[in-house]
Amino acid sequence: MDRYIKAPISDEDARSLCAGDYVYITGTIYTARDAAHKRMYEVLEKNEKLPIDMQNNVIYYMGPSPARRGRAIGSAGPTTASRMDKYAPALLDLGLKGMIGKGKRSQAVKDAIVRNGAVYFAAVGGAGALLSQRITKSKIIAYDDLGTEAIRELEVENFPVIVVIDSKGNDLYETVIEQYRKI
Repeated sequence: MDRYIKAPISDEDARSLCAGDYVYITGTIYTARDAAHKRMYEVLEKNEKLPIDMQNNVIYYMGPSPARRGRAIGSAGPTTASRMDKYAPALLDLGLKGMIGKGKRSQAVKDAIVRNGAVYFAAVGGAGALLSQRITKSKIIAYDDLGTEAIRELEVENFPVIVVIDSKGNDLYETVIEQYRKI
């Protein structure tokens, strides 16, 4: 089913999505990869304030290439989400509503998704140049010293993703394997 949603994502929208839905996101999302997640985790351990409010927001696991002239951003493909699994449950418990990446997630992340009514989306790996066309603005908002791993605020328009893990814990990677085995 095709769905069009706004980011930040409302609780109602997140809970209405089902594994396998094609979703087009419009609004504000954030980027953060390994180094930014590690730094945010260290900030939380010190009981300090994060550089972005997690409430209802979406983090895209992506480090862009340099922007071409006249473009907001360079190639913007997803990175492997499991590298953020150590940090994701804490951010989900702070209200993070969506994550975009590629690949499977740990059971701890799945449990945190269900506990918080969140969702994990996949973006198509290898399609970074095409995905970048859906990003209309990009600005670094934290950890500039991390270069491509800095936290960025992105404005996106009809950014295409697929729901992989929904708020009920349904995991598309698992259900597709089961369906394939039956064939």
